[in-house]
Amino acid sequence: MDVPESLPARLFLLAYDLRKQRMTARMERGLVLRAAALNTLLREEYLTDDGGSPRALRDAHPDPVLSEVLQQIGASRPRRWQHWVARGERQTYWAVSDQLMAGGWIRVERRHVLGIFPVASVTVREPRVVKNLHAQIAAALRQPASRVAPDVAAMVALAATGGLSTALNRSLRREHKERIAALAESTGPVAQALRKAIQAAQASAV
Repeated sequence: MDVPESLPARLFLLAYDLRKQRMTARMERGLVLRAAALNTLLREEYLTDDGGSPRALRDAHPDPVLSEVLQQIGASRPRRWQHWVARGERQTYWAVSDQLMAGGWIRVERRHVLGIFPVASVTVREPRVVKNLHAQIAAALRQPASRVAPDVAAMVALAATGGLSTALNRSLRREHKERIAALAESTGPVAQALRKAIQAAQASAV
């Protein structure tokens, strides 16, 4: 089974711990998926950067998850990229989850703890898909940044910025700091906006 074409879907799978068979990065993963959606829309010229804020250039995208983000921006007054990384991040997480479930990539089991609190257990149906994504990241870290495909560069940069240790542990992020920084340049303002959104979320959680 090939990897999903959608960048948010790839990053969703990269947040999955194959050894423990569960999702990780509970605080960051929704923000990472929003950043991935924004990066795709910017890279495909559905959005442009207008003085530090995204501006919609089109009305819709074929991917319904991306289209929802695009329409939110189009209907709003200008706001900074960081705002749109944080806006609706939980909804985006579950929308991507539903896409992956419908495509047969994952299985989701929903239940209630103590009969009250809803929880969802995610299982990746084909671990080789996640391993393939890990191999793409490893290859990107060995190549000159100019030779890495833009979507793969964004995948590496956002996984690193988002602290997805299942994709890039702290040691790898430290070892390849300069390479990751070079790859992050391909994301325009998105990686920096993701970093600020995570810092804000962490500060509010203290």
